[in-house]
Amino acid sequence: MLVRLDIEAPVAELVLNRPDKLNAMNAALVADLNAALDAAHAAAATRDIRCLLVRAEGRAFCAGRDISDAQPNEDAERILSEVFNPLIARVAEYPAPTIAAVQGGCLGTGLGIALACDLLFAADDAKLGSPFARIGAVLDSGAHLAFVERLGPHRALELIYTGRLLSATEAAAWGLVNAALPVDQLLEHARSTARQIAGGPTYAFLESKRLVRRIRDERLAVGQALAAEAQAQGRAALTDDYAEGMRAFQEKRAPVFRGR
Repeated sequence: MLVRLDIEAPVAELVLNRPDKLNAMNAALVADLNAALDAAHAAAATRDIRCLLVRAEGRAFCAGRDISDAQPNEDAERILSEVFNPLIARVAEYPAPTIAAVQGGCLGTGLGIALACDLLFAADDAKLGSPFARIGAVLDSGAHLAFVERLGPHRALELIYTGRLLSATEAAAWGLVNAALPVDQLLEHARSTARQIAGGPTYAFLESKRLVRRIRDERLAVGQALAAEAQAQGRAALTDDYAEGMRAFQEKRAPVFRGR
């Protein structure tokens, strides 16, 4: 299998496993990734997965699309629209908190997968970007949106025009990733964070995930954001976790949340 889904409830790890090719995405890896996401979505529906960690084996997270068989005048729009964009959207819309842990090269479609996660931690050997200028291609996989949102138009265009890759330290300083970590600490930090999040009120977290997306996509005004928060709070107040949190506070003990 070129992609594994390792579940140790309530955390799961989605693992790219084509290290000899720097986890470059060919048709077989894409098929395995979709199958793993099918299983991950099903497990999130039953709350068996309450946080998903996306990582990769080997010295690189993902070198992007495997273009060894690409044609000079291929139908690039179809390939993105039918193959890679739906994949990235599935990660972005995953119904639980998500974390990406990246090392080495994190390029192209691999960068798109990483940026689609809610949190992104990078090892100090990571290189992030998409040097598409070298092959006459347009930046894709959602990177325009992430670059403009997180870095601003001027830095986005600098990276696009030059094809320069960001180090993990630069990416953290610029706000593209949450943190840069020593490579030998990356996985434990990501796993520890995943366990912490999975032990929290993940239904409420999912409401916040949707709210953040709406604020970004719909440009909510203050009144609209306040109303959306009130509606989300109303839904959360009907959950077992909300009741547990209130009881635990009153009884002066730590709450035990179950994501329900």
